[in-house]
Amino acid sequence: MMTPERFSDLPDYAFPRLRRLLGDIAPGGEPLALTIGEPTHPFPAFVPEIIAAQSAGFAQYPPNDGTPELQVAITAWIARRYGVTVTEDRILPLNGTREGLYNAAMALCPETKGGKRPVVLIPNPFYQVYAVAALSVGAEPVYVPATAQTGFLPDYAALPAEVLDRTAIAYICSPSNPQGAVAGRDYWRDLLALAERHDFIVFSDECYSEIWHETPPPGALEVAAEVGADPERVVVFNSLSKRSNLPGLRSGFAAAGPRSSALLRQLRAYAGAPLPLPLQRAAEAVWADEAHVEESRRLYAAKYALAQEVLGNVPGFALPQGGFFLWLPVEDGEAAARQLFRETGVRALPGAYLGREVDGTNPGAGYLRVAMVAPQEALARGLTALRGCLYDVT
Repeated sequence: MMTPERFSDLPDYAFPRLRRLLGDIAPGGEPLALTIGEPTHPFPAFVPEIIAAQSAGFAQYPPNDGTPELQVAITAWIARRYGVTVTEDRILPLNGTREGLYNAAMALCPETKGGKRPVVLIPNPFYQVYAVAALSVGAEPVYVPATAQTGFLPDYAALPAEVLDRTAIAYICSPSNPQGAVAGRDYWRDLLALAERHDFIVFSDECYSEIWHETPPPGALEVAAEVGADPERVVVFNSLSKRSNLPGLRSGFAAAGPRSSALLRQLRAYAGAPLPLPLQRAAEAVWADEAHVEESRRLYAAKYALAQEVLGNVPGFALPQGGFFLWLPVEDGEAAARQLFRETGVRALPGAYLGREVDGTNPGAGYLRVAMVAPQEALARGLTALRGCLYDVT
């Protein structure tokens, strides 16, 4: 159980911290939020039509494990996207992937590993639910820097053997939030081999998998199948939030090995929050449709091009390989966020709010995270204002 003392080890969530940071400042221009990763591209027009047509389903308790049709739609998408066959009993539809990323640790993390307190490996910076999940199960979170020196992905293999032998779970996000780095096939092969050697499970957060700059990112299921890895070595999480611009629909899934899937279902029977039936019916259709995904990706491609045009000569700037965040180098993230809001009205998130200080260093401290989710014209205004405010370039 998580004690109040463990909970107090967590910093406040990023966005309340940002509100306090900027609370005493009047915006220096028309306010524009480039902070939260909330997509604004159009979602499929058929979604509200299906929900309306299926609205009688709100009078029923929804199936806890998802409708059979939703499970089939998800497995069919995995087969199209990754060329991997996953049976329906290995798919658990989720009420958004945050639920799964948290509850999977509750279901699958042992109380001890080798007679000692288990370790959960977390990339640093990271999505905050990873840390809460680790602390909730009484594990020791180990924050592993994901910096420019490591390709913005954590180098778990560099950890001491004593830490790896106690590791029960390793979280990985690809494309990564906030840096937009993609784990390539070699990275996945090495991580799966490390997991086999030290007997831990990889939790692969792939929510940004359908937004990329040049080529589709490989997925953990895909590479696991290629190398013949034990299916129990990987749990993959994905959703319609970023893929389909439907964060409010709360449709995600976990795909795991048979044993892990059974344990996830068992926990969810007691503590889960299944998606309402009309929303499951809509999700069935959305997972089956790719036209809207391709159109959204086209819009993101234009935003990548815009970012390159406006910020390409900023020292240290690089386009992300995937996702919709820019990870912009600055001297001090908090100071830069305050200056930017005070002088232009543009909100950006200090990178330190997504990281943890370890040995006196927070790997996010010298960055701002900028979400490219605003409409193209507004984004152009915001990025141009940001460049003029924070960088001495022309």
